[in-house]
Amino acid sequence: MQLERYLESDDRIVVPLASTEQHGYLSLGTDNILAERVSVEAAEPLGVPVLPVLPYGLTPAFGAYPGSPSLRLETFVSLLRDVLDSLHAQGFRRFLLVNGHGGNIPAGAFAREWTADHPDAQAIFHSWFNGPKVLAVADEIGPEYSHANWGESFPWTRVDGVEPPEGGKPMVDEAAYRAAGPKEVRELIGDGSFGGLYQRADDEMERIWQAGVEEVRELLESGWR
Repeated sequence: MQLERYLESDDRIVVPLASTEQHGYLSLGTDNILAERVSVEAAEPLGVPVLPVLPYGLTPAFGAYPGSPSLRLETFVSLLRDVLDSLHAQGFRRFLLVNGHGGNIPAGAFAREWTADHPDAQAIFHSWFNGPKVLAVADEIGPEYSHANWGESFPWTRVDGVEPPEGGKPMVDEAAYRAAGPKEVRELIGDGSFGGLYQRADDEMERIWQAGVEEVRELLESGWR
């Protein structure tokens, strides 16, 4: 009933996308936690509804790590199409897909395709973790902003009672990673971090977080054609 009233004056909605997967010493739900939280904090002051995060995505490279399920590409795209089609039929017209997982990048191409097929609507795909403002702040803070290292270590993605090693480790060989299957990926990266420091100060992470919230909010306010 609340959404029916909302649709009388607005047609925006946020769909967070992420993945359940290994994150070294951080939560398996790291991407899910971050995608949904950044969406809620950005959208709440605007009164725009945020759906629960889609917790499964494209992560075949981590198939050798227990607790890291992956969808097939065709399943992922079909699922997104069904979600947007059904919401469109209910009256929503502006969809912001807030992504928290690098493997989900194909959803960006899908968003453009879906928009082309629905001239009365628009779907925007945004990976919150590599928006220009976020990357600018991360570059100021330090090098090697990456998967399962300090770049994703927020107070709300850490696991109680789990302490990462002090310092860090060498960065992953990206060429070797791109060519590796799941078993080889696990041999290559071991604990799951892509390298660099495992953690930085919370005040530095708060700067990154606020940049991410601001970018999502800006898209909700003025990103539409």
